[in-house]
Amino acid sequence: VQLQASGGGLVQAGGSLRLSCTRRIFGMYTVGWFRQAPGKEREFVAGINLSGGSTDYADSAKGRFTISRDNAKNTVYLQMNSLKPEDTAVYFCAAGTHYYVQRGTSEYAYWGQGTQVTVSS
Repeated sequence: VQLQASGGGLVQAGGSLRLSCTRRIFGMYTVGWFRQAPGKEREFVAGINLSGGSTDYADSAKGRFTISRDNAKNTVYLQMNSLKPEDTAVYFCAAGTHYYVQRGTSEYAYWGQGTQVTVSS
């Protein structure tokens, strides 16, 4: 299972970015986005189940981030709006075989390499 995260970059506070996570076969996996800032633990940001009908967001992401998936394109997106400097981190996508979205990193067996998001003030 190979995951590829992309779309990170440098953006000013208040700006937007869209992250993408692709893999060869996506339809059977729940996907989560996580992030890790320097010196901090990796934390859950958002997740979506395999049908796309169920999503979950960390409190820090609610109202600003939207997760979606296009199984025909084997891609999961994380639209991030109203970005803040505290959103600066390496963002990872991960896939798991569970039916419901989980927030724990140990619930996901497959991980991408991460993409850097930097938000300047």
